[in-house]
Amino acid sequence: MTTSSFPLLLRRPPRRVRRALLWATLVALLLVAQTLLVLLTLNYESVRAQERVEELAGQVVAELRRDVQRSVQSLQALVWHEPSPERWRADAGELLRARHDLLRIERRNSGFEIDDAVDSPYRTPIFTQLPRLSMGIEAELACNAARRAGTPMFSRTYFVPQMGGTGLEVVDLCIPIANPSRTPHYLVTTLALGALLDEALTPEQSRAYEVSFVEGDGTRLARAGVPRGAGVYQAQRVLDLPGSSLVLRIDSAEGSPRVIPNLATALVLGLSLALFAVVLLLLRDVRKRARAEAALAEALAFRKAMEDSLITGLRARDMEGRITYVNPAFCTMVGFGADELMNTNPPAYWPTDRVDEYSVRQRARLGSVRDRGDIQQGFETEFMRKSGERFPVMIYEAPLVDNVGKQKGWMSAVLDMSAQRRVEELSRQQQDRLQATARLATVGEMASLLSHELNQPLAAIASYATGSLNLLQEPDGQTLGMLKQGLTRIAEQAERAGRVIKSVHDFVRRREQAREAISASQLIDAVMPLVRLQARKSGTRIELDIPTPPPRVLADRTMVEQVLLNLTRNGIQAMESSTPLAERVLTLRVRQAEGRWVSFSVIDAGPGIAPEVAARLFTPFFTTRSEGMGLGLSLCRTVIEQHGGALDFHACTDGQGRPQRGTEFLFTLPATDPARQRSDASTAGAEAPG
Repeated sequence: MTTSSFPLLLRRPPRRVRRALLWATLVALLLVAQTLLVLLTLNYESVRAQERVEELAGQVVAELRRDVQRSVQSLQALVWHEPSPERWRADAGELLRARHDLLRIERRNSGFEIDDAVDSPYRTPIFTQLPRLSMGIEAELACNAARRAGTPMFSRTYFVPQMGGTGLEVVDLCIPIANPSRTPHYLVTTLALGALLDEALTPEQSRAYEVSFVEGDGTRLARAGVPRGAGVYQAQRVLDLPGSSLVLRIDSAEGSPRVIPNLATALVLGLSLALFAVVLLLLRDVRKRARAEAALAEALAFRKAMEDSLITGLRARDMEGRITYVNPAFCTMVGFGADELMNTNPPAYWPTDRVDEYSVRQRARLGSVRDRGDIQQGFETEFMRKSGERFPVMIYEAPLVDNVGKQKGWMSAVLDMSAQRRVEELSRQQQDRLQATARLATVGEMASLLSHELNQPLAAIASYATGSLNLLQEPDGQTLGMLKQGLTRIAEQAERAGRVIKSVHDFVRRREQAREAISASQLIDAVMPLVRLQARKSGTRIELDIPTPPPRVLADRTMVEQVLLNLTRNGIQAMESSTPLAERVLTLRVRQAEGRWVSFSVIDAGPGIAPEVAARLFTPFFTTRSEGMGLGLSLCRTVIEQHGGALDFHACTDGQGRPQRGTEFLFTLPATDPARQRSDASTAGAEAPG
């Protein structure tokens, strides 16, 4: 994939946005259409229900007016011909039996005193709890108004308590009776509002509606019909009566209309829902595709941003070796632009004198088709910058496959190793200086031991030389033999002193960086002259525990000798102060460990290491000796870790795991080829005597 393909991918989101807007508009229109259909249907049903309530309210008010008018006419007929009291009572009783809404009929004189009264036969007299005279103010006011107007008048409604804590809401109708031969008197009738409503309603209406008289604040005075309306569809009408007004409220028992009120609406709604479900399924598929495209674009953008931010060079090649993609880091690394590198074979960053060699290697590598999960091992090579500078690189390659799993090339990660090489060289130089400093410090500390060791052969040389001179002054027959013997001793002592000086000289000056396969016994033999110097001074015995044949390791000889010398010197010094002379034994042990490792142990018989000291034992510049530098153990661990091994210590134990006196420092080094180790062992076993 080339870098020019990324802008095309980044220009795709607006198209997806437009497509999403179209789908969103379609879904929104369907939702609006279905919602409007349902709302219109519900509104139509609601309007019809409300119209029925309004129509019923008008019918009930008209029926109440007719009932009230009939009641007034019937009451006026009672006193039309001025019947006798007996006749009046009989006619009033007949009227009360015919009209259930009339509770009581009274005849009152001009002083508004009750001359006669008849109660309804269908219930107990209503004025039994409280006397009539105490509740006559409403009737008196209505009669005064009726006298002035000359027409029947209704009083305000009032509540009359009954037995058992109940009561009735009633209204009084006052009809003035004017007679020229007599003073005016009145006919007062008490009507029950609840019964008045029952008379105005049919049985069907009573089962479907709650009808009640209410006050202006909504307080219910009397009711009829169902126990309680649903409170959804209501209507109010004012019943205007002479002298009074009543508010009639109709409350339907029918609640909110159902979502599907009829079959036609159900069919239309069902088809709409089916269409909406199909649209949702399509939208789901489109959203999946859009998410996949968005994820792909995001992944490509993320990959491009990641590749642009990398300091690792990335390079893609096809199966013919032509470059198909490079990232900015690779271009910066080689100094060529992407246009200069695209579709080139051989590339411009190959050294001109090694093009043929690199071409052969490329054909061999590109010709081998590898599995997708196979990761190509890194290999190091050399590239050339545009300026002509050559630099080392590390290349890691993996197969580049397409969407059907077919390999179409190779993807390479290229690391510029020039900076690492400079750091390694600087580290090596610093390590060399540190090693030299440590060795010089060690030799400085052992100067007194060297002088003691060299004094003996030098004194012997001087003695033999003096004796030889004396023999030359008085020659005889034995002089020649004694001179020969003395000169031989001088040569032996000179050679002894030379070996001591050479071992120190080799230790201080040796500095081969290359690691070599060397026997473990050779490493120990190289440091034994210096170790014996220290051991001889403190009276320490040296014991070697090395298998036959000794294992071979791959190591930097000088650095490992430095580690062995530091550890042995530390072990000898640990036994100088507190270990009895007879127990001062330093053991050097070598073992083959797990096939590919060889372990070296330096075991002393000292007092051990305190916990507070053990926690900081490998810290640079930490020491428990006043004359120490604190670099020995830290340097030893660094050297061993550079070899891939490990250095640690632990207290000595016996064969059963019980702790005993002493400390063991143990480090590991990589062994040479295990097959070669076994071959050496078998050869040694075949050649060894029985």
